[in-house]
Amino acid sequence: MSRIANKIAASLGKVAVLMGGASAEREVSLMSGGGVLKALLARGVNAHAFDPAERPLDDLKREGFDRCFIALHGRFGEDGTVQGALELLGIPYTGSGVMASAISMDKVMTKRIWRFEGLPTPAWKQVSSAAQTHAAFAELGAPMIVKPAREGSSIGFTKVMTADQCDAAYAAAAKHDNEVLCEQFIAGDEVTCPVLGATESPRALPVIRIVAPDGNYDYQNKYFTDTTQYLVPAGLPAGEEEAIQSIVCQAYQVLGCRGWARADVMIDAATRKPYLLEINTSPGMTGHSLVPMSARADGISYEDLCVQLLQHTALDARASASV
Repeated sequence: MSRIANKIAASLGKVAVLMGGASAEREVSLMSGGGVLKALLARGVNAHAFDPAERPLDDLKREGFDRCFIALHGRFGEDGTVQGALELLGIPYTGSGVMASAISMDKVMTKRIWRFEGLPTPAWKQVSSAAQTHAAFAELGAPMIVKPAREGSSIGFTKVMTADQCDAAYAAAAKHDNEVLCEQFIAGDEVTCPVLGATESPRALPVIRIVAPDGNYDYQNKYFTDTTQYLVPAGLPAGEEEAIQSIVCQAYQVLGCRGWARADVMIDAATRKPYLLEINTSPGMTGHSLVPMSARADGISYEDLCVQLLQHTALDARASASV
């Protein structure tokens, strides 16, 4: 490694890569964290694996960790809870702060803010029973997406085509969350776009177009098969990629995100209008993950991306104190 690289690695101090955890996405988090840990060690960073499901978080303070790379996904890692604990411990961490993490994890709250700010997102209903799911289907029409309001990785996700599927779809989502989201399905191109940087000055990376088998980008096709196609360059009509990057940056800003995130978007096949679906504030870093893929298309290696994210660790408390 160069002298500059060694200096950067030394400046990062002792780093904990938080991985695993207690969420439904534990398996994916372990894959993400393992990749990040390997990348940081390759860059000479004093990095260590840390699983909050197996150790108390205050061990981070006792063992002298200087910062954390959050490779946790889902609840207790992406929803503001671990961010709040790290705020109390005074240990800077990657990604968004407490409020932005909590809001972004809640798809209903995210959509409310985007709608208030005039950003496009599919019509939706929040439901708490199978009967309400039937009512939402009558209003939103077919197909309709039913999913937990506060889970990721397509866990508990159902595409409802007929009314007799509503009961099972609600049950599948409610198994993971007592808040269930019913959402209008947008038929068209599925794309995703990562964002890096501060809230005030975000930068969108290249858009990726996702072509899944039979249009089914589920948990299995996201992480465990090689049949899904990821197209970058996305091959979109002139001007569309720039428009999506602009909307995604706005979506990031109004939620108060920082560090990094990845927004998922559907492009209506008939109108070519983009619709924001959700934003992930602790994106995957597995071999199938999309942020590293987009970064690579922008000339940023996986290892350099990990180091860059670590260089921008922060605390809400310090950000507030500096204003």
